[in-house]
Amino acid sequence: MAPIHLQCPLELFQGNQHIDLNSGLCLFLSCRYFGIPCQVVYESLVSQIKKWKTMAGCTMGGQRCLYKLQSASVHFIAAKHTTPFKRYVDDINFRLVSYHFFTCCHVSAMSVSETWYAIKDHGTNYCNLYNLIEGSGLTEARGYKEVTSDFLCTQRSSANCTVY
Repeated sequence: MAPIHLQCPLELFQGNQHIDLNSGLCLFLSCRYFGIPCQVVYESLVSQIKKWKTMAGCTMGGQRCLYKLQSASVHFIAAKHTTPFKRYVDDINFRLVSYHFFTCCHVSAMSVSETWYAIKDHGTNYCNLYNLIEGSGLTEARGYKEVTSDFLCTQRSSANCTVY
């Protein structure tokens, strides 16, 4: 496996306590909070990944295409995204954790470029995650909150997710 140079993670916190979900990889996670059950988040994300499996969403530009579902359960989703023109591949993982009597969902997510020499990605790894969340309508879900930064997601503040 090539060294990981570009990744887009979010931190997962409950109150002031850091939650270790990936034993050792927690500093590379990103987090989204939803005031809806994880089953709904899971179904929305899996449906969106499947919807964007072809080049159809990228004929006029952007990268809302070429997602491939690798595996899925109500607690974990693994997918890949291939950039439409240079064919770079990014690995995407979502971990869904229910809280508040299963009525709400913490989602930790990570997108990692398989290309070891990619240093500046124009926010592509952030956009891989954001585009799926936004495309599935989850940014409008009750209680939606995103926690990330440029430190965690390279070039996030300058990312243009309509292009990347």
